[in-house]
Amino acid sequence: MPYYNHHIHSKLPKIGTTIFTTMSNLANDHGAINLSQGFPDFDVDERLKHLAIKYIKKGPHQYAPMQGALSLREAIYEKVNAMYNASYDVENEITITAGATQAIYTAISAIIKENDEVILFTPAYDCYEPAIEICGGKPVFFQLQAPDFAINWEKVKKLISPKTRMIIINSPHNPTGSVLTKKDFIALEKIISDTGIIVLSDEVYEHLVYDDHTPQSVVSYPKLVSSAIAVFSFGKTFHVTGWKLGYVLAPENLMHEFRKVHQFNVFSCNHPFQLAIAEYIKDEENYLKLSAFYNKKRKLFLEMVNASRFKAVPSKGTYFQLLNYEEISSLPDIEMAKKMTIENKLASIPISVFYHAKIDQKFLRFCFAKKDETLKKAGEILTQL
Repeated sequence: MPYYNHHIHSKLPKIGTTIFTTMSNLANDHGAINLSQGFPDFDVDERLKHLAIKYIKKGPHQYAPMQGALSLREAIYEKVNAMYNASYDVENEITITAGATQAIYTAISAIIKENDEVILFTPAYDCYEPAIEICGGKPVFFQLQAPDFAINWEKVKKLISPKTRMIIINSPHNPTGSVLTKKDFIALEKIISDTGIIVLSDEVYEHLVYDDHTPQSVVSYPKLVSSAIAVFSFGKTFHVTGWKLGYVLAPENLMHEFRKVHQFNVFSCNHPFQLAIAEYIKDEENYLKLSAFYNKKRKLFLEMVNASRFKAVPSKGTYFQLLNYEEISSLPDIEMAKKMTIENKLASIPISVFYHAKIDQKFLRFCFAKKDETLKKAGEILTQL
């Protein structure tokens, strides 16, 4: 189709097709096992499906309230209070969103203005930086290093300037599988004290923590709560990424600004599914059991990796595992990921794409939110390399 040259100056000139789309397409084209993109290949809990059907038949089928169905906001209040001993006002401090990515974009859009600086820890999930740049903000990068990907808060402190408006944290962390500890949150409290800096906390994998680690949330720290926007995902939690539902917790003044944007870029979210989840999360076992469920899959995957030449530092959280391939190949990680997908029929995600500086430490990210049979087939391929 012919088109007119509008001389568009792209707001995101560096952005092309995401690595997730690239690797999933490559996996489909070559019949590869897809451990690249973060979604399960197993079914949803039958009880949740029945609840969805119940509310699809029963209704309502019209717009939910802009801030979300009241029953779901009330259920979230109970959940957050029980888990973190935190109390958020149901009317003014809890909002249901069309997934976590929308929530993150809306939060950044509501707060960040031209020339504001936002501190990011990289490797970082790929939706943060573009949202900042669209708003005219400036990402300020702190590079995390293998093997533990820990944060040196004294060095972070040196990045803060009069223009620093926000710090984005993500724990459990995608793509590395690291988690922030109580010590980390206390250090963050001290750094932002009396600065006016807002913390955007991406906590979509909150229930997926392993070994001796316990779930930590920004909402548990009173000195942070007054300056924090916390983002959560029902899609990641309950294996329903296609439902695109999440929620945000924030003090009333920040939520007021968040909703100003939310009402115009989404307005409201799927009403029957909100009601289904509201009823489902009344049973706390439906989310508290998730850590044990995914830990079994993590251990199964790591057992097979141990029989290979790949090296793993066991993931502390999320449903992702990094594997180092230095003993196998000297190829850059993007080339290695593509080669394995095409020749060995196993798709993963190269970690360098999550770094602003494209640091290549020879790591690939694998998703273990898969059926055991899928993980076993993947393990067989890994042991042959």
